Amino acid sequence: MGELPFERVVSAGGVIFRRVNCKFEVALVLHKNDWRLPKGLVEGNETFEQAASREIREETGLNGELVDKIGEINYSYVQEKRYFKMVHFYLFRFVEGSVDKHDSEFDTVKWFSTTKALQILTYAKERKILEKAIAMIRKKE
Repeated sequence: MGELPFERVVSAGGVIFRRVNCKFEVALVLHKNDWRLPKGLVEGNETFEQAASREIREETGLNGELVDKIGEINYSYVQEKRYFKMVHFYLFRFVEGSVDKHDSEFDTVKWFSTTKALQILTYAKERKILEKAIAMIRKKE
């Protein structure tokens, strides 16, 4: 058997946070049984920041103000062919919206305390991004 053909994919996403009383919450999306950070493909002439903002708005129903870049992750997966994916993550401060207004791509979107979000995120690389985001939030807020 030969190697599968591969394709490089570039996505952007983010951590959107809000302050509730004296604690911070972040919004996560649920797909099947996986809690994830919102992210998706960069389209057309979008910058990574624009794509991250759009994906958060579409996938969570929330609008945020860009704070800063968090970092990137890389991974590969197979779906008829092998994909090598790079995801650029950004930190956003919640401005408006409702998780009830998320698109149909995800089953559920919910706000979680940062502690709970770290516990339930499915993927280790996304947990590392969230850890960096929490450190950034604490410095800036």
